[in-house]
Amino acid sequence: MSMRRADQPDVDSVEEFPVGGAASRAQSGRSRKDTTSEAIKQFILDNRLRSGDPLPGETSLAEALDVSRSSVREALRRLEALDIVVVRRGSGSFVGSLSMSPLVEALIFKTTLSAGGDLATLREVIQVRRFLDLGMSEALCGRLRGTRQPGLTALVHSMVDSAEKGETFTDADLAFHDGLLALAGNEVVRQLVSSFWQIHQAVVPTLGLAVHEGLVQTAHAHGDMLEAAIAGDMRAYERAVCDHYRPLETILDNR
Repeated sequence: MSMRRADQPDVDSVEEFPVGGAASRAQSGRSRKDTTSEAIKQFILDNRLRSGDPLPGETSLAEALDVSRSSVREALRRLEALDIVVVRRGSGSFVGSLSMSPLVEALIFKTTLSAGGDLATLREVIQVRRFLDLGMSEALCGRLRGTRQPGLTALVHSMVDSAEKGETFTDADLAFHDGLLALAGNEVVRQLVSSFWQIHQAVVPTLGLAVHEGLVQTAHAHGDMLEAAIAGDMRAYERAVCDHYRPLETILDNR
């Protein structure tokens, strides 16, 4: 394979694209960007880099990957959008925080976009949240059985007090779910639940739904979930999870 200088721009030659015109060139361009992005990800894996670790400069990466600097620059921009890489002007490129922010942003937009139609995406978001909560029932009931959870209990009381006043309890809701799943020992599920919770909370206020109608039931359902987990009762925990989501699902069904 011929070597390309690190500072040589990406130029599509006649030999590279004998047929197909603009469409072929565009496809090759996408393939080149994909290949360079994948190569940078593999570089991170091969060198066991972690979030915050520095990456080599563009010239060094271009030489190591046998691509042009412009290909590296474009690939870094793409990876930055995915939170895999962060580029700091004047400092260089680093491994990103690898958060789920891109997923959250995309699904918030998708869910909001569907709000003028049949609300299908919001229903699916709620369904995923319920599946994740149900899927952790065994782990949570095993971990919490016979324990005391004063912090989570205080959050339940706070939610119930707010609900009985007709007030929402967004912060306490997130703190409860995050705290509960922190005890389950599965960080991926914890991040997923947090991500889908953010999507849910970002979209619901834009829909004009009368969510206050089910506030008290939802608040008490949090308490039922906690009591069931402490009792080690999986079936009761699963019933409480379904009760937790039922008010909003009913509102959506009646929309």
